[in-house]
Amino acid sequence: MSEQYGRHEPARPADEDTNGLGRPSPRAPWEPERRAPRSGASPWQDRLRTQLRFSGHTASIPIVPPAAEKPEAGPSVPRVLDLALRTGELLLASGEGGEDVEAAMLGITDAYGLERCQPNVTFVAITLSYQPSLVEPPVTGERVVRRRAVDYTRLDEAHQLVAAITGAELTLEEAYHRLADIRRNRHPYPRRLLLLSAGLIAAFASVMVGGGPIVALAACVAALIGERLAQLLSDRGVPEFYQFVLASMPAAAITVLMIKVGVGINPYAVVTGGLFALLPGRALVAAVQDGLTGFYITAAARLLEVFYLIVGIIVGISIVLYIGDRVGVQFTVEGTFNLNANPRIVQLLAAGGVSLTFAVLVQVRRVLLPVAAAGGAVGWAVFQVLREAGAAPVLATAVATGLLGLLGQLLARWHGTSALPYVIPAIGPMLPGSAMYQGMLALALGHTDTGWRSLVNAASLALALAAGVNVGSEAARFVLPSPPPRTGREMRPASKRTRGF
Repeated sequence: MSEQYGRHEPARPADEDTNGLGRPSPRAPWEPERRAPRSGASPWQDRLRTQLRFSGHTASIPIVPPAAEKPEAGPSVPRVLDLALRTGELLLASGEGGEDVEAAMLGITDAYGLERCQPNVTFVAITLSYQPSLVEPPVTGERVVRRRAVDYTRLDEAHQLVAAITGAELTLEEAYHRLADIRRNRHPYPRRLLLLSAGLIAAFASVMVGGGPIVALAACVAALIGERLAQLLSDRGVPEFYQFVLASMPAAAITVLMIKVGVGINPYAVVTGGLFALLPGRALVAAVQDGLTGFYITAAARLLEVFYLIVGIIVGISIVLYIGDRVGVQFTVEGTFNLNANPRIVQLLAAGGVSLTFAVLVQVRRVLLPVAAAGGAVGWAVFQVLREAGAAPVLATAVATGLLGLLGQLLARWHGTSALPYVIPAIGPMLPGSAMYQGMLALALGHTDTGWRSLVNAASLALALAAGVNVGSEAARFVLPSPPPRTGREMRPASKRTRGF
């Protein structure tokens, strides 16, 4: 991580503490006053999203700083900016969307009296600027996000921290100490349990696509080997692309071996099960969410990350499939899966198992594990009902994930936390693993047209999944308390401003 400040304000007292760990010093004339929250305000996510989407947060800057009207004590501008930047960095590194990161930063600065701040979030950098008046230069801070760690327990705690700050429950010093405690907290699950969860995801996913007990065991072993190899590369600082290449190989290798020895079962489900633990579903959801909310640079960067990870999976599996073809293993593109081989109740339990183990893998709090399992089962049941009613796979995926997004947002607002721990594990069973595998298999065997059709189908399912989650999130805002009404110039939406109106 790195940070820099472009501070142009007058020199501060020499004894002022700027690391957030000491006692607050007397406020200088240019430093702001902490404000109390508005009574009856809606949840901070929706209130501040609305503030970002309208022009209210760019209120006119006073020509002369009203120093005489301010009280004698208040938090330091650089320290407020630093707290907002560090909190935004934690949210962005945990996979939160750009709009919610900006909303959180804006809420923190607004709560401590900085009403004219401009947050800017990209995929790797966060910038926050505050201009006291037109006659004073701005104060600007920046942090660069270089490492991303999936821990939805910390994400939950960061959301609760923002809620406490915007609710005027914490002083600046208390907020700093609480943020430090969040960053110091250990992950809720040991590394061995995370490794086991990756194997169980593969086992449950292989059952969903028609595999039996032997196939489930083989998929579990393959995923365990692949995940362990990826961990070894990660510990040595190898880029994620090569980790995904190596992690995808064991499942394909076991499939080739099972076909070579003539095992009378469905070995293709082994590869499909292994893909479920590798598909970057959470990154894809965040990318589509950023694109739909106007954060196009961040969305493009996230999509490029997803593209490289998927290409890594394709490269790893294609290498093994090519070697298998060279040694005489016969693959067939059509008819490799029997999705109805297992009873509906078995598939439903397997879908719940995928979501449960996926929740452990992304470090969801223990109390939410039953909710994750129930969400996966509900989403898969809705998907199957729509498919049996004749709906296209893309439509069934969008409707099922839209319902999950709506329920996840409602639960998150009810508990004052992020919606990602509720939504991301629940959509795991609907990730397009089988379509992606069929596309890669067809390309490896030279069936270009069939392969590209399958990959386009997989991409369509993935986009429908991510868009459904975002639509559910937006729909949740209609059943929540509305933000305070706006009038006059503040009614001009940002979308019209960019078109010159």
